[in-house]
Amino acid sequence: MSPLFDSYLVVDWSAAAVPRRGADSIWFALVDGGRVALIANPATRHEAEAALVRCLAAERRAGRRVLVGFDFPFGYAEGFARRLGHSDWRGVWDELAKLLEDRADNWNNRFAVAARLNARVSGTPYPFWGCPRGSVCATLAKTRPSYPSDGLAERRLGERRMVGPQPAWKLAGVGAAGSQALTGIPVVLRLRQRFPEARIWPFETGLGIGQRPAPIVFAEVYPSLLRPESRPGEPKDAGQVRALARYFARLDSAGMLGPMFAGDPALTPAERRAVEREESWVLGLVDHARRARPW
Repeated sequence: MSPLFDSYLVVDWSAAAVPRRGADSIWFALVDGGRVALIANPATRHEAEAALVRCLAAERRAGRRVLVGFDFPFGYAEGFARRLGHSDWRGVWDELAKLLEDRADNWNNRFAVAARLNARVSGTPYPFWGCPRGSVCATLAKTRPSYPSDGLAERRLGERRMVGPQPAWKLAGVGAAGSQALTGIPVVLRLRQRFPEARIWPFETGLGIGQRPAPIVFAEVYPSLLRPESRPGEPKDAGQVRALARYFARLDSAGMLGPMFAGDPALTPAERRAVEREESWVLGLVDHARRARPW
């Protein structure tokens, strides 16, 4: 069986408010032909987006099919889109792209966006939370709110099956990926628009992509589920993106990557609809005895 892809690009995102390199900044690695063809550490999101455009354009000119993994949530708990007046993920993505201001020096208004979304969803500091003292307001707090049983779930279906990740609503503090999502989703949307042959898994593909996937497939990944390749003097982030890109390449060569796109076979039909329309899924995540062990 031929591999689904020719190259594998994994991106570790950052919502830093100032230009930053090294630890806790943006890293991405490209693997093709069984080798690490590129590892990069752009200082800003603007630089990263431009570099990703160049990378993907070069891969497509060479006729290579690319899997692109980003390490932040692609979706939110079921019901969030409806509360904002949208039918599915695309309305939420379009709205985030309109609301988010992200300047060339990395300044961004993600906390103001979260407060505005909370105001529309609940009129209270819920469901988004976590911010600096200066961003606290009537609809955004530093501390975790209560999540009513009849309201939006604190964790997505996939997050409930994983050990380690924090909820997509959490914007600050240890393990928070919510700020990366607010700043990263607009970038993925622009990349999708820049490369019309691309598709976003599982929103545009369903759970499963077949034997002939789109030339570019964007997917949500979680690098911490794999042991990083450590090198002296190198940040953990660099080792994680390189290790995960290599791992996807090895799985694909062995014919084992395709089944990962099917998600967890234990999902009910209703849960599959929620994943495909709104919540997204982490590539490789399955449920084994209530613990995530994708590899």
